[in-house]
Amino acid sequence: MSVLIETSLGDIVIDLLTKERPRASLNFLKLCKLKMYNFCLFHNVQRNFMIQSGNIDEKGGSSVFRILYGEQAKFFEREAAPKIKHTEKYTVSMVNDGNGFHGSQFLITTVDNADTLDDLHTVFGRVAEGSDTVTQINEVYCDGDGRPFQDIRINHTVILHDPFEDPGVLPIPPRSPSPPPHVIDSDR
Repeated sequence: MSVLIETSLGDIVIDLLTKERPRASLNFLKLCKLKMYNFCLFHNVQRNFMIQSGNIDEKGGSSVFRILYGEQAKFFEREAAPKIKHTEKYTVSMVNDGNGFHGSQFLITTVDNADTLDDLHTVFGRVAEGSDTVTQINEVYCDGDGRPFQDIRINHTVILHDPFEDPGVLPIPPRSPSPPPHVIDSDR
């Protein structure tokens, strides 16, 4: 129930709350397995609050359920029970689209008691290793909108343990893809 995220600044291991947040965990694990997060930017860094990534299609992202069930399943409803709060630094949550739904974007808190995120974004994991990498990302220089001046990307994801069976129609790639030219170019 863990994922290793290799970033351009270092590695982060996330332990998932698969029992408490099965849908969000399944979504995250299968997107990692499909290598959908590879080359995603950390596009939003709010220093001493949170870092955000996972915009897999550069249009706000979408869930693995879209791949499985079509466009109508692009987003999925947030899991509200049991209530899990953003009380600890290094809490991992699915980002709310503003309508109570989630796709692929996720955030990691960089401060304790980020209670303004409660009841909006769904907590589904915790950073188990790599807090130093999260801290490095938290401290990068950003523009006024929180976009880092330096591109910080997810290079690769590795599933350390996946308790969920793969649906038969999931197009799991035989290897990690090479970055397309538009990804190699700077986001700026």
